[in-house]
Amino acid sequence: MKTSHLDPGPGLTEKSVALPDGRRLRAVTAGEGDGPLVVFEAGMSAPAASWVHTQREIAARTRTVSYDRAGYGGSDPDPHDRTIERIADDLTGLLDGLGETRPVVLVGHSWGGPVIRLFAERHPHRVAGLVFVDATVAEVVSGRGTHILSWSFGVLAVLARLGGRKLVVKLTVPHVSRAIAASDVDIITRDYACARAMRAARREAAQVVPALATMRRLQAAGTPDVPTICLQAGRIDRGMSRARPRFNRVAAELMAAVPNGRAVVVEGTGHLIPQENPAVVRDAILEVVEASAGRR
Repeated sequence: MKTSHLDPGPGLTEKSVALPDGRRLRAVTAGEGDGPLVVFEAGMSAPAASWVHTQREIAARTRTVSYDRAGYGGSDPDPHDRTIERIADDLTGLLDGLGETRPVVLVGHSWGGPVIRLFAERHPHRVAGLVFVDATVAEVVSGRGTHILSWSFGVLAVLARLGGRKLVVKLTVPHVSRAIAASDVDIITRDYACARAMRAARREAAQVVPALATMRRLQAAGTPDVPTICLQAGRIDRGMSRARPRFNRVAAELMAAVPNGRAVVVEGTGHLIPQENPAVVRDAILEVVEASAGRR
């Protein structure tokens, strides 16, 4: 198996990383310096390209890496179920394959949140800081909601396959900040609004409900004592009138239990904070990077 070559955008470099089982993941790297590596973990259906704008901004200050999870973008598919444990295994394999042994700053959006929580539990000594971006919590997961999500990924895969990429983007990413260049939007669209990404997302969605017990355990256990920021959407989108207040309340409670943690509600912004308000994501990451560097 061989990863596909996809132009990651100006200032970013594509790498192919071998995992212990022979699969390869497509990683995107940028930046230099002796500060902590910033690792971007995307949400469900989102490839490395979803971070293209923010990664470039953070790379002006420190080293960064984003990557396509198995089945997305240029990464090999995984023959096994895409459980949260399996995804965390791949994240560990990615960092090992890159030779990264020092503590890193982990940034997790949506489903990427539980993934970095599990990595942090397994490898607390490898974590320098955490940034949760509207990260999924057990309290907002339901069997019905997950079924609808999985079904929607199937529909979007058909639309993309029939040439409806623009419609996929319109339906799923209706608000994009003007700060994100049109060329970066094109890269996001190329790797996100495609049947391959939606099929990979559907496989991940099938493992959300089975992951609930693990998510509850991770939330109860907390995270390492490192600088931590949790960004939460402030806009109540359609269908979120009940879930959004609960979502943000749970996030605030989780951060209250972290010695160096705080929750920030990003007013006027929906779930896709990295695309709608990239500046607030950038500032949170840099704050954690600086705080973690000061603790070394």
